[in-house]
Amino acid sequence: MRTLHRPIRFVLLLGTAGLLAACGSDAGSTSTTGDGATQVSATFASGSGPAFTYDTARVPVGAKATVDASSGDGSTTTTLTVSGLNPNAMYGAHAHAKPCGATGDAAGPHFQMRQDPVTPSVDPAYANPSNEIWLDLTTDAQGAGTATSTVPWTFPDDRRARSVIIHEMPTKTEPGKAGTAGARPACVDVGF
Repeated sequence: MRTLHRPIRFVLLLGTAGLLAACGSDAGSTSTTGDGATQVSATFASGSGPAFTYDTARVPVGAKATVDASSGDGSTTTTLTVSGLNPNAMYGAHAHAKPCGATGDAAGPHFQMRQDPVTPSVDPAYANPSNEIWLDLTTDAQGAGTATSTVPWTFPDDRRARSVIIHEMPTKTEPGKAGTAGARPACVDVGF
């Protein structure tokens, strides 16, 4: 039975891609396989999703992002791949607790497996790459980059990350600043 669902899903994705192409839209696509894997591929636009840019100087309209996330065997692996960003630039990126919205702040705080009772969370005991999903990257000369994070946990059924925020600078790790990475120039909705 499971093998019958995969071809149908593939046909539906192809049909959706065809409709988007026919309408001249390249907003994005999302697929969930039901086995703990999700992929979102999207083009950044101002004011609309699933990929939002709030600072077109840092993340230009038309730049692209793909987020692949999979969970199983007690761990979660997430990969962020971008293109069309500023060349040779460093960005922070993290999974966030809420979906994207009109501003980067709409995505709320970083998703933490073990939640810090203090907000904003800047304690390295909570704001760290084992308790959060950190996807910092440096783009190449063409503005492309990739980062992968594997954390030793899977999302509980009642609490999941909802987006990936691209931040203006790499993530800090020192006490009092841990987890901070500056402004939020872009956001991608992801159904982890």
